[in-house]
Amino acid sequence: MSAREQKLLIVFAVAGLVVHYWAITAAMDFRAKIDRQRSEAQQKLATVETFRDSREKVADEMQWLVEHEPQPAANQDVQTQLQQLAEAEAKAAGLTIKTQKPLPTDTTEGKHYHRAKLQITVNGKEDALYRWFDHLNVPDQFRVASQIRLSPNPQDDTQIDCTATVEQWFVPSTN
Repeated sequence: MSAREQKLLIVFAVAGLVVHYWAITAAMDFRAKIDRQRSEAQQKLATVETFRDSREKVADEMQWLVEHEPQPAANQDVQTQLQQLAEAEAKAAGLTIKTQKPLPTDTTEGKHYHRAKLQITVNGKEDALYRWFDHLNVPDQFRVASQIRLSPNPQDDTQIDCTATVEQWFVPSTN
């Protein structure tokens, strides 16, 4: 074999090694890309399955919400209606109203529901208080008596003083 043939053979061998190295590197990069895409697809699938499972769990709650969604109303109207209702129910239950204090309405921007609040202090017998709470706590109407504080009346052992925050969730009007 001549020197020229040997050099040509060496050039082909080096070129073959370079092409082989490049092919292996490209194949490894392609394989890594495929693995990343597969991993991302598996994560997306897991996320979608989680959402699907969550939706199935809350589908009944969402349906209930659609059926009981309150009509949009102005903050002042809801606050007034809440105060009137709390007064009427307290009187109907035989309670004495000591104080009423409208609290600031929770009107956080971007939330679908706003919350009107009223702090009311009443006095009466225990069974009358429970009847009052039964009439105030109505999930279908998005209303609840929260932050209830009961204390015995210092002048009369049969009476209980109660301070409660009554809250009403509502959809604000867009006007």
